[in-house]
Amino acid sequence: MFPLTVENKHVAQLLLSTGTCPRCIFRFCGVDFHAPYKLPYKELLRELQKFLEAEEDESVSEVPNPPPKRIRLQEPEDQIDGMDSLSQNGEGKLSVTEDGSSSSKNSNLNVCNVCLGILQDFCEKEFIKKVCQKVEASGFEFTNLVLSVSFPPQLSVREHAAWLLVKQEMGKQSLSLGRNDIVQLKEAYKWITHPLFSEELGVPIDGKSLFEVSVVFAHPETVEDCHFLRAICPDCFKPAKNKQSVFTRMAVMKALNKIKEEDFCKQFPCPPNSPKAVCTVLEIECAHGAVFVAGRYNKYSRNLPQTPWIIDGERKLESSVEELISDHLLKVFKAESFNFSSSGREDVDVRTLGNGRPFAIELVNPHRVHFTSQEIKELQQVNHFMTWKLSCFCNSVTELELLIVFLFLILQKINNSSNKIQVRDLQLVTREAIGHMKEGEEEKTKTYSALIWTNKAIQRKDIEFLDDIKDLNIDQKTPLRVLHRRPLAVRTRIIHSMETRYVDEHHFRLYLKTQAGTYIKEFVHGDFGRTKPNIGSLMDVTADILELDVESVDVDWPPALDD
Repeated sequence: MFPLTVENKHVAQLLLSTGTCPRCIFRFCGVDFHAPYKLPYKELLRELQKFLEAEEDESVSEVPNPPPKRIRLQEPEDQIDGMDSLSQNGEGKLSVTEDGSSSSKNSNLNVCNVCLGILQDFCEKEFIKKVCQKVEASGFEFTNLVLSVSFPPQLSVREHAAWLLVKQEMGKQSLSLGRNDIVQLKEAYKWITHPLFSEELGVPIDGKSLFEVSVVFAHPETVEDCHFLRAICPDCFKPAKNKQSVFTRMAVMKALNKIKEEDFCKQFPCPPNSPKAVCTVLEIECAHGAVFVAGRYNKYSRNLPQTPWIIDGERKLESSVEELISDHLLKVFKAESFNFSSSGREDVDVRTLGNGRPFAIELVNPHRVHFTSQEIKELQQVNHFMTWKLSCFCNSVTELELLIVFLFLILQKINNSSNKIQVRDLQLVTREAIGHMKEGEEEKTKTYSALIWTNKAIQRKDIEFLDDIKDLNIDQKTPLRVLHRRPLAVRTRIIHSMETRYVDEHHFRLYLKTQAGTYIKEFVHGDFGRTKPNIGSLMDVTADILELDVESVDVDWPPALDD
């Protein structure tokens, strides 16, 4: 059933004669159901011409269609603002004759003067197949997708001009058409293309999908259509750091909402001129939302930095904690890059023991996030009992459960690849959940053990008084060793408790529970008086630290997992 009615005939004839395509005519006539837009373009044009050529009494079907929901009656006395200026002749004015026809010479429709070919060439199966070929060649694995399209901002200007044209003609019939009554171009485009993409790729279109296919259109021929708006509404077009042009869609829409109708018509033709060429496709890009993996790591080496140690462009050590963990994840998820973060950091010569240090890795643009039972079996690097147990488990599980098992096997592979670190509690998390790792970081506590050397000979009784000190406030000026990367400041930290164990006349063990962010080495040796008080000043000796271990990081994230 053809969607237009006799009431639409005048507007449809006007738009077609001025160079507007059938699908845009549907939009301006308020056709808000999908089926008519999905018909092949040539069939639509043929049906529209047949509808317009028919006599009015023959154009009404046996079961008449209801008037489009988006068109509403208007009282005759409620005239449209700016109507007088729209009906005048001259540059930028409408040139519509008494019978409703246009003086435009575009009666033989080519490129649509409103959508610039978006709802013509770029809705057909041939174009959809080209996009899908790009998607399939991208190397991403996906089970659904979201389609994102970016249209040239001048389309908004052209739609505004066509709206003013239709608005005037409908006003003559005591009808009104608001800007919001027009079916949005992007909506119509998605109605047409979503089923075609889904059919061609064999997966559903899902607005919540992490896999995005974006298509960016441009139209160089009409790029200056927006420029007059900047002269009239300069406040709407302010340069932005991340934008190549000030003529963004948001800026153009803001200006169109602000400009008076008569001023618009003095600057831009209503109806808009027909272009010579359709839009071009600037780019077709595929991207997958980041995957976030969290866990805890233990570091057993005193010769391993947390992150790559590079000074003046020269690498000092061959590996790091983040590389030993992330290399396996990057390979399995086929991610382009990663971002590593943790709850604090230890020096290269400091071990992290106990329940480990919380960390999170953002895997950027992963090309795969789905794994099969067979792939899990191939990855298994554990004992025969675990291999048998997981093989049985993988016979009937959900995709999420498979991914959890896969992460467990990655954890095993990380732990088997190096004796310098061990990882536990490896799990998928959300971006928001990572915030828990950083929340109230300075209010958290950490426990350390240190081997202390003193220049003077000491007895057991010389260190016992340290056990009785509770909640000691110390002032720490930014240590000299980190001054090149940290701002100069004095930070107050709390030593909550200390416990000592005598070793010999020049050595003792010191166990500390401190506020997170405390520089332990500086608390021991004083950093040339930059940390006050310190162990040396408290004992009236010269003290230094020989070994330091992190015994616990008291952050209850990520959740511990059962073995």
